[in-house]
Parts: sequence; structure tokens; C-alpha cells
Amino acid sequence: MKNIFETIPANIDTEICEQLAAGNGTRIERIVSKGHTSPDSGWYDQDENEWVLVLTGGAVLLFEDNSSINLK
Repeated sequence: MKNIFETIPANIDTEICEQLAAGNGTRIERIVSKGHTSPDSGWYDQDENEWVLVLTGGAVLLFEDNSSINLK
């Protein structure tokens, strides 16, 4: 992939997650979301730390303690 914005379908039913690179305990993913939210069944729970960069659009991250971060 030469451009992070390549091959994004106009309509997507679920988030698109693609691993771009990985090594030494680090993983870089491209996640394409168009208004998708966490499942009603509960929180995403993971053992790894996560760093998020929003390249276009926006996102709201809601945490278990009800605090949130608005990314634009």
C-alpha cells in the first residue's frame, strides 16, 4: 500500500482492520470506520496499550470510568 487512503470502499458494513506492519511488540494497523461503534455486548478489552491517530473525520473514545476523549 503506497497511500493510506487507497482501496477504501464507499460503503462498509463493518470496520476494516488491516495490519500494516508488526515487530518487537509493536503492531501498526489501519482501521477504517464510518460511524461504527463498540458492540452492545460491552467494552473492547485488550491486554495491549494503544495509541490512536485520526487522519480524517473524528472519534470519541469512552472509558470505563465514563471519561471520554474527542479526537478530531
